Amino acid sequence: MSIEVANESGVEVDERGLARLARHVLDGMRVHPLAELSLLLVDEPAMSELHEKWMGEPGPTDVLAFPMDELRPGHQPGAAGDEEELDPALLGDVVLCPAVAERQGAEAGHGTHAELELLCTHGILHLLGYDHAEPEEHKEMFGLQARLLESWRDQRRA
Repeated sequence: MSIEVANESGVEVDERGLARLARHVLDGMRVHPLAELSLLLVDEPAMSELHEKWMGEPGPTDVLAFPMDELRPGHQPGAAGDEEELDPALLGDVVLCPAVAERQGAEAGHGTHAELELLCTHGILHLLGYDHAEPEEHKEMFGLQARLLESWRDQRRA
């Protein structure tokens, strides 16, 4: 699995930790092991520009997800009817803004690092087609996000 992290935010971030978390999330969602993902960390002006250009909303946001190829979570190699191997795909880009994450993490009482983990997981789920516009979608996506983060933290404590 190829996970590329580019930090253009000017803020020191645990890039390797975010890459390991992303791998954990993709593995947990059973995404093809050769799928490619890009994590980009940007400053507030860059995030504001992306937010306005792609979402039509002013100001910076915490996370944006730009899907590339359509991947299906839950693919199980060797499952019935799976005689041919699926080609790996370019999952897409998750863009994070550490400055916004810092404020949100402080407000939530869990700090910047935990907020970036949450946002990274959230962005990857968006790349996989999850959304939270409707109440049922919200319940499913945020429940899955919580389970993935809990399993990540349990794994790190072990």
